[in-house]
Amino acid sequence: MNIHTPTALAGYGIDIQPLSGMVSVSRDGILLASSSNAKVMYETRLAPTIYFPRGDVCVDLGEMNALQTFCPFKGTASYRDLTLHGDTFKNAVWSYDTPLPESELIKGYVGFMGGADLTFDLGENTLHDPDDGNISGPLVDWLMRGAGSQKSPEDLTRTLAKKLLENGISISRLTVMTWSLHPQIAGKNYLWDKKTGEVTTRAPSYEIYDTPAFTNSPLRHVSQGLGGVRQKLDEAHFTNDFPVLQELKDQGATDYVAMPLPFSDGRTNVLTLTCDHPDGFTTANLGLVFECVQVIGRFYEVFTQRENARSLLETYVGKRTGARVLGGEFRRGDGDDIDAAIMFCDLRDSTLLEERLGRAEYINLLNDFFEVTSDIVHENDGEVLKFIGDAVLAVFPGDGDPDSACARALKSSKEIVNRLNGAGDNPCAHPCDCSIGIDFGQVTYGNVGSRERLDFTVIGQAANIAARLGDYGKTVGHRIVVTRRVAGPDAQAAADMIALGPVPLHNVSRPVESFAVVASD
Repeated sequence: MNIHTPTALAGYGIDIQPLSGMVSVSRDGILLASSSNAKVMYETRLAPTIYFPRGDVCVDLGEMNALQTFCPFKGTASYRDLTLHGDTFKNAVWSYDTPLPESELIKGYVGFMGGADLTFDLGENTLHDPDDGNISGPLVDWLMRGAGSQKSPEDLTRTLAKKLLENGISISRLTVMTWSLHPQIAGKNYLWDKKTGEVTTRAPSYEIYDTPAFTNSPLRHVSQGLGGVRQKLDEAHFTNDFPVLQELKDQGATDYVAMPLPFSDGRTNVLTLTCDHPDGFTTANLGLVFECVQVIGRFYEVFTQRENARSLLETYVGKRTGARVLGGEFRRGDGDDIDAAIMFCDLRDSTLLEERLGRAEYINLLNDFFEVTSDIVHENDGEVLKFIGDAVLAVFPGDGDPDSACARALKSSKEIVNRLNGAGDNPCAHPCDCSIGIDFGQVTYGNVGSRERLDFTVIGQAANIAARLGDYGKTVGHRIVVTRRVAGPDAQAAADMIALGPVPLHNVSRPVESFAVVASD
């Protein structure tokens, strides 16, 4: 009897041993392979795997199919379907045709996939489970005790690189690419470089998907679920599959790996490591990272989820309001009484525009209207609280300076009218017209709604009057109508103000002294 005991491993490792005598494998009684040169592979955390020389396979293997999987220690596995007596078994045979150096001994060998219907006759050989050793050290200790205290993804990336170096892994470059739910940003790319010791953060837009730098990169390959990438960058093993690998090789890199960084929601992010040691990464090096990647991914997921929550809240309710929700102010009835200028901006003739332009072109116009209005409000330190149909509700908090809030609201209204009419340095792509009403006063800024569905809004007479003034302006041919409080004490003498006198407004108990504002310079 030949008892095969795997080599004791101090960390993650691969141990390949020859088997003695004849070894065979059958499927449902059909002999698949029989060989006196079979080998067993012991790999940390995995059951022993038997490999047979391709020349000793007893059945037709057929052509390779499209499936490929990646192992940072063995390389890229190719698969074949197996047809036996009319039954086809998908991906039943695999092989590493160009294995990585640590797995060179299985080149020209195949393995067989199966379950209870697969039978191995080991002859005089007896296998044992591998000794997985103790995979620990500075990296694992830090992940268990210190990683949770990192304040930002940049801090996490910088310290992760430091811990890898402390573990004896010679990295010269580390990158993490995480995908986001931001309406404009595809994701965040954190790049640590050994030369500076600093982390550079990039936030590419969705146009990245169409750029050659991404479409011909390991990032795309890994994130689309096509497996990881491992490439030795020395002359004996280098194949220039991706342009970035040639760049790294020219910079003195000797080894490269890009591996999936999975999140719990199923998204595949990417972790890449570049080595500058003359011999490249060892199996133990990559095995340590491979063992820890699930935990590493969870820390990045926490930061990404937090950023996604902030981005989504800012997108749908605005930056100021989003910060309040993230701060825990999400109970029904939560709110503050604030002094603010309230602006209500309504697109004119929207029904006729939709009929004339058609739905698709009208939506393009509506998006331009919202974008112009929002940009100008934000430029003047206001906040778009919500879009209501084809109208915009914006607030300009007084913050102890009501005159400034009114001035900013007035300035915004003039710029909006001019930009929408095609004037200014950055005119609207789809010129259109609007009606704006502005008032200043105390409003309640906070949550209202049902127990399951809340809305952040402003409630108060100033908000009601602003909306009614906008409607009134449509009937008298003025684009901007404001209250005396907004117009200021010198409104009667101002060249850009037209006194309208006390104006009766629907659902407002008393007439409101109002002024029309001339937008053009």
